[in-house]
Amino acid sequence: MSTTVVTGEAVVLQLRPASFVIRVAGALIDGIALVLVFLGVLWVLGQTILEQLDPAAMQATILTLVVGMLVGGPLAVETLSRGRSLGKLVFGLRVVRDDGGAIRLRHSLVRVLLGIFEIWMTFGSVALIASMLNERGKRLADMVAGTQVVVERQQRVPPPLPAVPEPMRTWAEVADVGRLPDALVASVTQYLRHARSVPPTVRAQTAGRLAAQVAPFVTPGPPAGVTLEDFLLGVVAERRNRDYRMLTRRRERSEASAERLHALPFS
Repeated sequence: MSTTVVTGEAVVLQLRPASFVIRVAGALIDGIALVLVFLGVLWVLGQTILEQLDPAAMQATILTLVVGMLVGGPLAVETLSRGRSLGKLVFGLRVVRDDGGAIRLRHSLVRVLLGIFEIWMTFGSVALIASMLNERGKRLADMVAGTQVVVERQQRVPPPLPAVPEPMRTWAEVADVGRLPDALVASVTQYLRHARSVPPTVRAQTAGRLAAQVAPFVTPGPPAGVTLEDFLLGVVAERRNRDYRMLTRRRERSEASAERLHALPFS
């Protein structure tokens, strides 16, 4: 599920809030990393100067390490990385403001300080309850700081389909494919992308069924001797080419209008 956010510059953003399970997994990685770093630094100090300190200085040193683990480390990482930490990098997450912008020091500070209470002191129970009650899965710190955790990693864009098959080039020049429903185009495209991984019998049956659904929306019919898959590929490829040309013409007209608006005497 994605949420629509309009920024102060009137830019519409589509943000995908991270699910609670992914956030918990990322938080576990961050917590384990912090504990390992803390134990490593404590071991190094224990082997060097810690034993030489008096009890008061030793307690102050350990307290400084604890504060650094709970506050200093997370604050520096989240601020310098613009909302990314080790766990968030693993799962493709990022902390952003509610308007979609990058967080700043004050946002990270609120998140870190409240995180000590709702994560460390209560073993995550407060964060769990708050996330379950919030529609965007926010924990208490996100509500106070005005932030949210979103999925930053985008899905891989599939490669484009091949061009119109050679036997259908002449047909494509005069064919009418504009009445084809978008949902049917999507079904045909999905079939063509996965056709090679489908058993031959199922592949032939699916191609025949889709061709029968496409035929009423296409004029003229497929040329003689063309396979069903070539027919389907020719239809969606020509539809794609015409949509691209239409969008290109719209963009050119929009750019020309913008140039006229910015020309003298308006510039």
